[in-house]
Amino acid sequence: MENRTNYRKFLLLWSGEFVSSIGSGLTSFGLSVYVFQKTGSAASMALVALIAFLPTLLLGPLAGVLADRHDRCRLMMIGDGMSAIGLVYILTCMFTGHDELIHICIGVLISAVFSSLLEPTYRALVTDMLSKDEYSKASGMMSIAGSARYLISPLIAGFLLTVSDVKLLIIIDACTFILTMICIASVRNSRMTIPEKDKEPFMKSFKEGWEAITEKRGITVLIAVSALMTCFMGAIQILVEPMILDFQTSKVLGIAETVCASGMLVSSIIIGAVGLKRNFAKILSFSLTLCGLSMIGFGVREDIYVICIFGFLFFFMLPFANNCLDYLTRINIDPSKQGRAWGLIGFLSQLGYVFAYALAGVLADRIAQARNIGVGRGAAIVIMISGVLLALSALMLSTFKSVKELEKGDKDVKETDSK
Repeated sequence: MENRTNYRKFLLLWSGEFVSSIGSGLTSFGLSVYVFQKTGSAASMALVALIAFLPTLLLGPLAGVLADRHDRCRLMMIGDGMSAIGLVYILTCMFTGHDELIHICIGVLISAVFSSLLEPTYRALVTDMLSKDEYSKASGMMSIAGSARYLISPLIAGFLLTVSDVKLLIIIDACTFILTMICIASVRNSRMTIPEKDKEPFMKSFKEGWEAITEKRGITVLIAVSALMTCFMGAIQILVEPMILDFQTSKVLGIAETVCASGMLVSSIIIGAVGLKRNFAKILSFSLTLCGLSMIGFGVREDIYVICIFGFLFFFMLPFANNCLDYLTRINIDPSKQGRAWGLIGFLSQLGYVFAYALAGVLADRIAQARNIGVGRGAAIVIMISGVLLALSALMLSTFKSVKELEKGDKDVKETDSK
């Protein structure tokens, strides 16, 4: 009975994050369209995305340590609530006419700094609330919440932009923080791991987090390959909007993103309902290989229907990969160290996004100029090249025996690869 009760409380927490994800997606979509229309540059869009991402990456390990030392619900409330300051700054600049790229970047940076508290804290909180048997289903539900910013937000934002402007989207996002904080506060008294009052030094916490993720070679391999893969997957995430906006309207872009992201919803529902039971390493390699092939098809031609088909397949496979990565990591790390471990894992595995966001937009612009084609086709070429590299990396992952051995969980595993 206790597990069922805890799972209901998890669903309440999840509901808040679902709403928050929708709000964040509205702002992200709106600012992307606004910046592209203002500058006509894929590199400018990528710059905003990079600034939004860097604080989460750089501060993630620190947030992980804080999640193991302090009340996790309180940290999430602080992160959600204070991130609204950045949105208020952007709105103020827009209403006063000071809405240059630099001002947007400053507001995004402020919001991202506080939002960096959320990811490792949320993941550690889920571990607190649920039993091991519920991890896979919970991961599926978390994927659904994560997909909301791609599935629901673009559709809403695309239509709202036809009757209003980006300011309305940002206002809606700011309002979602209220409901999110209520949901977090409602689960605060749940049965969770309470940090010890006698807290160890920060550097010792970092060291223990590092030891937790390097104790088994399979985890190290997953993190290293994940960093490589996020570099390639980051290309499609940052370039899909300039690619489509180059030959379609923001309304069509919103509909296309929703159709593509519905693939993530379908597979997340499947995983959330039944969970994955075995062969996590094989499923991980297979799903990421299909993601890479889908990226190749995604950029083949300026046909919105072809883009939607391959985009749907790409997003359909992502939750399978994310579920496998989440499960294999979660069952091999001590629950008391999950916060700092997830903070370090997030930092290391997502380093690839930094390179993608820093280089993808610039490459798309330069390819377009060199070949005398539109920015959209330059973006498509970068996406297809990234797809080839992603598929090859995923196939390489299947050669590591130490990753397969992670399915044994906390049992002793061999520290050898098949190489």
